Amino acid sequence: MLETPITKIKSIGEKRALLFHKLGLYTYEDVLYYFPREYEDRTNIKKINSLVPGESCSFIATVYTKVSVKKIRRNLSIYKLKLKDETGTISAVWYNQHYIKNLLIPGKKYMFFGKIEKSYSGPEVQNPIFEEVSNNTEQTSLCGIVPVYPSTARLTQNLIRSVVKSVLESTTGTIPDILPESIRKSYNLAEINYTLQNIHFPKSFNDYINARYRLVFEELLILQLGLLSIKNALQSEKEGILFPPCPEMEDFISKLPFKLTNAQLRAFSEIEKDMESKHVMNRLVQGDVGSGKTVVAILALFKAAKSGYQGALMVPTEILANQHFSTIAPMMKRFGINCCLLTGSLSKKQKLSVLESIKDGTTQIVIGTHALLEDNVEFNKLGLVVTDEQHRFGVRQRATLSKKGINPDMLVMTATPIPRTLALILYGDLDISIIDELPPGRTPVKTYAVDNSMRERINNFIRKQVSEGRQVYIVCPLVEESENFDAASATELAEKIASVDFHDLRVGMIHGKMKPAEKDEIMTAFAAGKIDILVSTTVIEVGVNVPNATLMVIENAERFGLAQLHQLRGRVGRGSHQSYCILYNNSNSKVSRERMKVMKETNDGFVISEKDLEIRGPGEFFGTRQHGLPELKIANLYKDMKVLKTVQELALKIIKNDSLLENQTYRELKNTIDKKFGEKIKILSFN
Repeated sequence: MLETPITKIKSIGEKRALLFHKLGLYTYEDVLYYFPREYEDRTNIKKINSLVPGESCSFIATVYTKVSVKKIRRNLSIYKLKLKDETGTISAVWYNQHYIKNLLIPGKKYMFFGKIEKSYSGPEVQNPIFEEVSNNTEQTSLCGIVPVYPSTARLTQNLIRSVVKSVLESTTGTIPDILPESIRKSYNLAEINYTLQNIHFPKSFNDYINARYRLVFEELLILQLGLLSIKNALQSEKEGILFPPCPEMEDFISKLPFKLTNAQLRAFSEIEKDMESKHVMNRLVQGDVGSGKTVVAILALFKAAKSGYQGALMVPTEILANQHFSTIAPMMKRFGINCCLLTGSLSKKQKLSVLESIKDGTTQIVIGTHALLEDNVEFNKLGLVVTDEQHRFGVRQRATLSKKGINPDMLVMTATPIPRTLALILYGDLDISIIDELPPGRTPVKTYAVDNSMRERINNFIRKQVSEGRQVYIVCPLVEESENFDAASATELAEKIASVDFHDLRVGMIHGKMKPAEKDEIMTAFAAGKIDILVSTTVIEVGVNVPNATLMVIENAERFGLAQLHQLRGRVGRGSHQSYCILYNNSNSKVSRERMKVMKETNDGFVISEKDLEIRGPGEFFGTRQHGLPELKIANLYKDMKVLKTVQELALKIIKNDSLLENQTYRELKNTIDKKFGEKIKILSFN
């Protein structure tokens, strides 16, 4: 029944079906789980004298004038009439709805629902919907709590509602409940047929609350159980490498050019414990920009090499691979460990030599880009895989690299701080270490939000920084002109900066459509101090370390999320000089103002991630699609934090007692998890 195509519904022909397909609606199941984005409360019927401008509400009134028509221009006509009740009068206005004059009869009573506005001639209700009220009752089909759905052009709310109603009527009482009765009873969860009826057409707000709670609980439970199943697939029947304690570790740490923070030591202690155990390590190290995650990875690579194994560090860009190599290779050399660099730009001869040294084991640590994933890269004894910037590498790529060894340990690093409870959602297949402390001596970046009226002053400040020998980033959000957004393109802006604003300075440009080799060439020149101002799109947010860059200017900052703004800001403030971040904000929206306020007030990535979640709400925060996780349709990870914690405890309890969900009780639940996560689990179990 749930797989029935929506074309079986009478009102859905081929053309209409295409519109529904745009919303991702193909089957009855898709429709049932297509939740309203909001609800109109039409239950509260007001008198005319208590209607408030700006509110949408219901009222009952008598028509006491005929409809007047005013033609404003060729394609705009306004239809207007007066309504009254015992407390006052109000005008009703419709635009281009000529049929109105035949539907509303003076002297008759109707219920109206619409948004109240204030006009020069008094209050008016704009484009209201209405229904005649008979003498014996004031209840109409307009009363109630009415769902409002996300839509697309040419799909009206009424049509979507009628399709949802039709599917609910066809499936009523037949939908199997994937949650066992024992769980429903223990956590006071509504039955699924009642739930779906009341998430779409709740009889009361209490029914809506019960329905939503049940669906949020179910969605988060499926996500948690799916991620725990992935973790099981990674660990089941696989014996990991038992790395021995490393006597030279203390000496290695003492020779580092800086003292490790307590947070770094704590994170490495967790990694060390994993490496010295039998199970395969799958650990995420998350920390703020500049918190020193790389050093922790270096310690793990050192331990692997000293234990007779090879280590691989995979990073998303060639310039970052080069930077890591120039830092790590000399440190390792002092202890007799050989490192090599494997990137796409090596010559054929260089590449063959590197591949040979990896295969015969003379190279113990390999630092590289996606080139590490190629079939011709064969390791002698791969024991540890480290991937930097997790979101650039999918599960499949991590799995590909792991297959080059026999159950090597896996360490993943990310510079996007996420509150711990939420990290368990996004990275539920990994254990988590958090570096929540910055090394001493890092001066916070001073951040200012400005508008275009400050342009000349900011340009003078850019010039001043360059005259003092410093370098500047200017970032803009789009590469080419767009009809939809009033945002400067990187190309246009670079040309203006180079030929007009700073024609006497060295201006470089980098954007996402360039070839990797071109990008790396410009980034290398900037890192070497040969470019004063780098105009860029967000490609510079990952893995660039230029200590001499002290100013980050972000054009159209309102186009970026908080996490992105924080990542971009993290490109400066890496040297000994005071650094600055200037945010050009061209929006007056509440969300944009809140983001700018947060950026000005804090440099703490964990605080910023909490605020980002609060401001952006469900779905957007993680961009779960790029992680290959099922999209959250109803759960709001900020609002539903309590439910999330409850669900996490339950999921752990279920998996502990029945790791493969083989118990008949969980059959429907297991089928749903297999459907949503099956492919990912298969990849990770390397079947």
